[in-house]
This record gives sequence, structure tokens and C-alpha cells, in this order.
Amino acid sequence: MRRRSGRPHAPAWILLAIFVVSLPAVTTRIYASDEIEYYAWLRSVAFDRDVNFQNEYLHFYDAGGARDAGFHETFLETRTEAGHLVNFAPIGSALLWAPFFAVGHLVAIATGAPADGFSHPYIASIAYASAVYGLFALLLTLAIVRRLVGDDLRATLVVWLGTPLVFYMYVAPGFAHATSAFAVSLCLWCWLRVRRTWTPAGAIALGAAGALMAMVREQDALFAVAPAIDFLWWAWRMRGQAGHWRRAAATGIAGAVAWLAAYTPQLAAYHALNGHFGPTHLVARKMTWSSPHFFQVLLSPEHGFFIWTPLAVVALAGLGWLAVARRQDLPPESRYLAVLALLLVALQVYINGCVESWTVAGSFGQRRFVALTPLLAVGLAAMSRAWGSKPFARVGYTLVLVGGLWWNLGLMAQFGLHTMDRQRLTPMANARATFIDLPIRAPALVWRYLTDRSSFYGLPRR
Repeated sequence: MRRRSGRPHAPAWILLAIFVVSLPAVTTRIYASDEIEYYAWLRSVAFDRDVNFQNEYLHFYDAGGARDAGFHETFLETRTEAGHLVNFAPIGSALLWAPFFAVGHLVAIATGAPADGFSHPYIASIAYASAVYGLFALLLTLAIVRRLVGDDLRATLVVWLGTPLVFYMYVAPGFAHATSAFAVSLCLWCWLRVRRTWTPAGAIALGAAGALMAMVREQDALFAVAPAIDFLWWAWRMRGQAGHWRRAAATGIAGAVAWLAAYTPQLAAYHALNGHFGPTHLVARKMTWSSPHFFQVLLSPEHGFFIWTPLAVVALAGLGWLAVARRQDLPPESRYLAVLALLLVALQVYINGCVESWTVAGSFGQRRFVALTPLLAVGLAAMSRAWGSKPFARVGYTLVLVGGLWWNLGLMAQFGLHTMDRQRLTPMANARATFIDLPIRAPALVWRYLTDRSSFYGLPRR
């Protein structure tokens, strides 16, 4: 679907303007173990030129944010097969943060802050980097929605504020979820462009994007299944054309070689840390490949995706509608691509259901689904079409979106204030706090967040 010629790029400029205004909301600190792991890769390679993370781990342990027996046992006592302290994080986020980290280094030198990789300019650099990559994810999502459904800025905005993405862009940017949303959005956007012609050059770009995606979070590699199926289907459909198999082989080989070349830094990192070209064997112990938590990861009050993010139910219903809808105002490829999108969602549910720590206990929301950002936006945009254009239907759908968005913001407030159980939701109590108490307290909480953010740190937990 083409954008209106009279207003080129208007939705993108709106997203950019909102993002710039929201920059003061970015939290510039690192405290959780996952954040420390991602950051340790960047700091250790940049300053120490090694994969010995002891000084990084001790720094954050002594600073107090990660000062507990569990962190000490896992990261300061447990060793990999090669004898190094463990680091379960891949290196993709560190690679994406690196240019911002370099700017942070210059700022540290210019301001007289310690140029040691630990001072505030460095931490702030990666926090703002994650926020920027979150913005890039939203801009790419906007383009993906336009390609499959048509212009729908509202769907992108709602996914931004109505899912855990907003939390991991602003409140906890040291996690890999904002960069994950970017890498997945980039790969899917590349795929939608490359699939028009399937040339070797396009396959190289897609292969590199797929490698980046896998380096940011290993489970995100499953998003490459849809482009792979699409390529094979294209190769089969075009089999009668002269020279087609030669072209298909050249394209496939180019993509595979590009993926391997781009993924080489991760292979090197694995080998240096673990002594072999793969994650430590300790990771395998966390996985049960029959996905015994497939339904729990969606429906359980213990961080079930649909409970924490009810807008995901609406979005998946929209993808389902798009997969069966016969509408002349939709691109003819939308049905087929929606089926592939649903497959990708199912694969993410599967892999998250395989992890023994599927509850991501203590985290905000079912954060491992943040990578679904572009697909959720497509689903919400499709559902908007499904509801129709009659005033009553439009008002009803808007109320659904606003309710889901406010639910997410309400849970963020309760999470930050420690007025909820961080291990599980109690829906009735959470709903009361979100829809009855929070509207009264919201202005004061926003002001406190912007002017005295540290007052939220260290609050007693329920």
C-alpha cells in the first residue's frame, strides 16, 4: 500500500518527534544480572581485550545492584568448559551499542569523568543506544505494517506503549530486548523487500540481518524460518523458467555465506569463552525441547504473555483475520504472509515454553516476546480493518486499544512502586490499581519519575 503523496513520511516524523520528547524518560543505570552480562562483553573487549569478566562482575556486585548470593554463585564462581567465568549473553547488543559506547568514552574524557568503562557516560551511552534502537524498530515496524496492511500509525504507537517494549526502552534499557526488537524488525523488513525479486545481493543483505538477529538473542534466529520457507516456495514456483535453478542456487548460497560471515564474531566469542563454537553446556541444562510450558507461557498469571499483555490477544486475532480475509483493499500477498507471521509467533511460544526459567521471575512482563513487536503491530492494524469503519465499531476498537495500553502502563507503575507481586499477577487487584487508583496518582508519579527517579530504587518489595 502506498502512502499518500501529499504527506510523505508523516507517521515516521510523528514517531521521531514523540521519541525526542520522551528522551528524559530513559533510565541510565545497570542493575540486573542480564544487563550486566550484555554490558560485560562490551566493556571487557573494549578495555581489557579479553573474555575475563571478573572485574566487570565485581564492579556491579560491589556497587550493590547485583549484590546477592545467587549472582555471586552464578557469575563469580561458575566456570565455562574453558575455565572462564560464565556469560550466557550473546554479543549482538554489545556490537550495536559499540558506536554509542565510543561516544560515551569521548564524553568521559571531555568531562573529566573516569575513562574506565564504568562511569556514568558509558552507562548512559548504552541506555540511550537501546532507546534509539527501539525507535529504529518502531520505524521499521511502521514500514512493515504499511506493506502488509496499509498506513496505521496508531497500531505502531499502541505496540510501543501497550507492550513491555516501552519498559525495556526507557526503564531497563540495559537488557537486549530493545535491540532484539530492532534486529528482528530489520530482518523482516529486509525480507519483505528482498522477496520481490530474490537476487543474490538481496540475499546477502538478508543473511547479514539474520546473523545480527541471532547474535542479539539466540532464540530470535527462529524468525529466519519464514524467509527460508518463502525462498523455497519461490524457488519451487519458478522452477519452469530457464536458468531458474542456477539463479536460485546462487541466491541461496549468497545468503548462507553472508549469514556465516556476519555470524563469525559470535562464533569467535563462543570459542574464546567456552572453548567451542557454541553456548556453554550450562545453557542446554535450562532447556526441555518438548516445550512443557507452551501454554503456561501464554496463560499463566506467572508472567503469561496474554495476561501481562492482553493486546497480544487482539493482535493475534488480527493476524488470524488477515490470514483468511479476502479484501481487495489489502495487498494480495497479505494472507500468505500472515500465515507465516502466525508460524513465527508459534515458534516463539514453543522456544519460550522450552526454557525452564519460562516465568522470567522478577522481570516486567513476558519480556522474551518483545521481539514480536512488528508482528503485533501488523495484527493490530489488521484488526482495525476487521472491525470496520462504522463510527460505533471504530470507537469500540479504540476503547479496546486504550484499555490494553493503560493496563501496560498501570503494571509498569505498580512494578516500579513495588506495590504488586513481581512474581505473578493478581488480575483483580492489578486491575483495581490500574483503572481506579492510578488515574489519580499518575501526574505525581510521572513528575517523580522525571525529577527524582532514584526514589523508586530500593523500595521494599512485596
